[in-house]
Amino acid sequence: MNKFKFAMILFLSLLLLIGCGKQKESDEMVNSNPYKRTEFLMGTVVTIKIYDKDKEAVLDKAFDRIELLASQITVNEDGSIVDEINENAGRNPVQVPEDIYRLVKAGKKYSGYSGGDFDITIGPLTNLWHIGFPDEKKPTQSEIDAVLPLINYTKIELNEEKQTVFLPEQGMMLDLGGIAKGFITDEVIKVLNDNKVESAIVDLGGNIYVKGTNPSGKPWEVGVQDPFSDRGEMVGKMEETNTSIVTSGIYERYLEVDGVKYHHILSPKNGYSVNNEVAGITIVSDKSFDGDGYSTTIFIKGIEEGLKAVEKMEGIEAIFVTKDKEVYLTSGLKGKFTLTNEKFKLANE
Repeated sequence: MNKFKFAMILFLSLLLLIGCGKQKESDEMVNSNPYKRTEFLMGTVVTIKIYDKDKEAVLDKAFDRIELLASQITVNEDGSIVDEINENAGRNPVQVPEDIYRLVKAGKKYSGYSGGDFDITIGPLTNLWHIGFPDEKKPTQSEIDAVLPLINYTKIELNEEKQTVFLPEQGMMLDLGGIAKGFITDEVIKVLNDNKVESAIVDLGGNIYVKGTNPSGKPWEVGVQDPFSDRGEMVGKMEETNTSIVTSGIYERYLEVDGVKYHHILSPKNGYSVNNEVAGITIVSDKSFDGDGYSTTIFIKGIEEGLKAVEKMEGIEAIFVTKDKEVYLTSGLKGKFTLTNEKFKLANE
């Protein structure tokens, strides 16, 4: 098992769902023991739990949707639409399915919001480092300098009428890994809604969505894991319902060279791992796509600017965990998030 798979299993996410309490005896619509399925897809562990009775068949529909989208989005996969777009860079526009067009269009929007701190054309750089894969390496400065000019989301050409995506320069590459899990999570929730599932947990390795209430009829209790520990220790907890919780951290995936750790969150501006005070960030939102789209941007901004940015966003909240084990909350989570680990301290109560 390579380091990436091992890390993803240990850090299935920075969040763990805590027990959901006793089931109400009078409630005949939910199970205390859910229908559950787990698979390894898109380089991560995917788990769906459905608590509604007589809804086991919905698991197949949900995973069919995940597998279809994953095959189209993941690079180096048979049938990958993203591979086709990248291979045609500098040559031809590629007509894509409606789902992929929406994904790329939204990715360009999120890139624009970030001012290029997050950029879905970062593919040449992530491919160069390839952190988490057997051929991972620290590239030379000249190699980095050669690919940085290829990273520019503003050059993506979209044709709404023809539903085409075109990268105008040879060597440009899309990397949708920063937003794909959020997009797919939301698509799974659509499947659950269409099949009238009311109580469920969807976990795409760092992207968690808690749907409805738990079997006891109460909000789900969600724990934020200590990003420095692989033993399931918590930083704190909060109660949520019909909510997406997306996490990102520097210890999920990294390459160590000469005692220096280079994590997978790369800056498209200088070509290296982002280096600031943040160890992990949790985005709480209605849509998992938003959690993905904004998490890297907010991570890169750091504590002060990141807090300011989130406070201006409607329906978005965030938890920052620093390398010094301080926890910062946006205003909507104050009084809602409970610190449970004495190794950490709330820095902005």
